[in-house]
Amino acid sequence: MSSKQTGYFTRARQLLYSIWKKYTYHHYSVFVFTFLSYAFLHATRKTFSNVKSLLDDSWTPSNHSKYDGLYPPEVWDEHNFFPNQDKTEVYLGYLDSIFLFCYAVGLYISGFLGDRFNLRYVLCSGMALSAVMVFIFGCVGEWAEIYSVYYYAIFWGLNGLLQSTGWPTIVAIMGNWFGKGSHGVVFGIWSANASVGNIVGAFLAASVLHYGYQYAFLVTSVLLFVAAVIMFFTIVEHPKCVGLSAADEGSNTKRSHTGSIFDVSDDEQEVTPLIKPTSVPDIITSSDHLLTSNTTAKRTRGRALNFFKAFCIPGVFAYACSYACLKLVNYSFFFWLPYYLNRAYPSWASPAEAARLSTLYDVGSIIGGIIGGIISDFVGRRCPVVVTMLLSAIGFLFIYEGFGDTPVKNAVLMTIAGIFVGGPANLISSAISADLGKQPALQGDSEALSTVTGIIDGTGSVGAAIGQTIIPILNVKTNGWEWVFYFLMAMLFLSALCLSKLFYKDMRFLIASLRNRLKGTKIKQ
Repeated sequence: MSSKQTGYFTRARQLLYSIWKKYTYHHYSVFVFTFLSYAFLHATRKTFSNVKSLLDDSWTPSNHSKYDGLYPPEVWDEHNFFPNQDKTEVYLGYLDSIFLFCYAVGLYISGFLGDRFNLRYVLCSGMALSAVMVFIFGCVGEWAEIYSVYYYAIFWGLNGLLQSTGWPTIVAIMGNWFGKGSHGVVFGIWSANASVGNIVGAFLAASVLHYGYQYAFLVTSVLLFVAAVIMFFTIVEHPKCVGLSAADEGSNTKRSHTGSIFDVSDDEQEVTPLIKPTSVPDIITSSDHLLTSNTTAKRTRGRALNFFKAFCIPGVFAYACSYACLKLVNYSFFFWLPYYLNRAYPSWASPAEAARLSTLYDVGSIIGGIIGGIISDFVGRRCPVVVTMLLSAIGFLFIYEGFGDTPVKNAVLMTIAGIFVGGPANLISSAISADLGKQPALQGDSEALSTVTGIIDGTGSVGAAIGQTIIPILNVKTNGWEWVFYFLMAMLFLSALCLSKLFYKDMRFLIASLRNRLKGTKIKQ
């Protein structure tokens, strides 16, 4: 092994060791509690996709003859919710879209609120109220025999609005505690929270589906409410609340601790941001500081940017557009994968089995997020990693649609698809959002992290909402899933295309850096 290769592996070991040693007990507790908060939010969200096939059967009179012992047809016909399965499927898609549109609107609002009010209050109140909405939607509606399209649309939309308080606030809390130098590794692992929540939600739903779909909603809503109470008394939103220094405080330009193979020595290195800023628009002005109190300490919070100023931060628009296309694909798997498995392969994918098998996509997302985070920290740029994974995902999605006809092949290909679709989705929504909201050009100017996260995730949710309306209609009109997958592949290509300019700039820098390093010279930005 050459000395240069040895140097690369040494830097990688130093990266992991420095991350482990630099954090305190409070850092790890914040990591765990914010992780669990979003995992429980996603578990309740995932329940709906896991019970779709049962809702489809329950809400369609023509399918109810097979449940004569439990639901006599003459009783069910009094509540003629939908005349056939196609209309039920389209309505389920509308519910997904309503949820995501409300979620998108809520993200813009929650990001705004998160930069102005106590993050813990915003997060925990949203979690508790979301649990109530899920309970009313899934349990009260069935127990009270309420068969109204407006009832389900209103309460599922309110759930989306309230769930939106989660992501911007916990990303902001994590950004307060963890510095930029290790965002890729730390956030790559931490962003597995949604996938872990999906897995937990799927197994919880599968374990109680034989009692009725309403019990899946009951279990997850109760767990979410209990989690909201616990998190209210455990999460610390900022290091200054416990007398610690804020992340990145006192470190201006150095980031050699990332271990990037393109780093230069500490005494010669200039700023090497993972998200390369150009210049901050003139509309971003300097801010004064407000003191806000916590239970044990006071901390300083800069005046938050408004929505339009945050949108003008370099890189936000490109990543927001890219994430709109990518989240459409990611949430298509999230909302429709168990339903697709049950309908496309009924011989071996029962509703409960489809729910369990769909968790492998989330396993792949966890692996992809961690690998992408480590690689992006290692090379010092995130965009090339994201674009490479997106383009690779197109091929794997094509293979999955054509060759996933057996349980084993489907499981393997689904996991690979999760790596290359869910991985970059986790990276953009967490590490890259945190980088954009804390980039050097903004430091000492304003706190924009929660607002930026809300913008990127909110724009992504708009794209996902549009997609959930298109997918069931496309499936019904074409009488199959083949064109649905072609649509998803096209969205992955558009997602990569939105980042083409940033990809070109980053690749030029990386190639030039590598050439100069091989020549034994240094490159500065």
